[in-house]
Amino acid sequence: MPKVKCKLVAWEEVVNWAYQLSQKILESGWHPDIIVAIARGGFVPARLLCDFMDIHELLSIQIVHWGRAAEITTEAHVKYPYQLDLSGKKVLIVDDICDTGDSLIVAKKYVEENWKPGEVKLATLQWISPVAKITPDYYVDEVKDWTWYQYPWTRLEDTANFIEKIVDENKDKKEWTKSELVEKFKEDYGIDVGEPYYTLAFRLLEAYGRIKLQGDKIVVTGRKG
Repeated sequence: MPKVKCKLVAWEEVVNWAYQLSQKILESGWHPDIIVAIARGGFVPARLLCDFMDIHELLSIQIVHWGRAAEITTEAHVKYPYQLDLSGKKVLIVDDICDTGDSLIVAKKYVEENWKPGEVKLATLQWISPVAKITPDYYVDEVKDWTWYQYPWTRLEDTANFIEKIVDENKDKKEWTKSELVEKFKEDYGIDVGEPYYTLAFRLLEAYGRIKLQGDKIVVTGRKG
């Protein structure tokens, strides 16, 4: 059994989910004037919703919460606050997934208090109901068993972070082969992201000073920044 339950998400699934989400919103009879994407995970779903719902106003707000993949490292907060006047506007805030719900809660509070819209609603592709503090107004899938959704837009970042965690959890092992780390990745996370992502992740970790590549051998050299 994998240490962390993961789902490897394909681009086709994202487009299909976004379409389903758009139909749910339209069928509800509510139509937003503006979509606000929560950066960074909400960018792609938000843009797809704009297309499917013929919405031409797209803004973003960055909420910092997650650190390394599947790890919360800080209290959710707006990273770059700014002011707008959205008086009377219907605003849809979009993220990829509602996990704890903290990012959505913070974004909604900030938009309501600082941008003064007429109405704000929330939409996500997935809603992890056992751990989420809120329920989005619109969502596609209710996830009842906590799962890390490995979306295409975080594939390299997640792969590097997961490999880094493997190295950290095996402190006594100072040398690996690439194939050993790849197989350990598959075993611990139950997904296979493909050779290009493993190669890019190894190069990224080397650039961070975490490992040293020596042919097929990987030498653990230090900790990330």
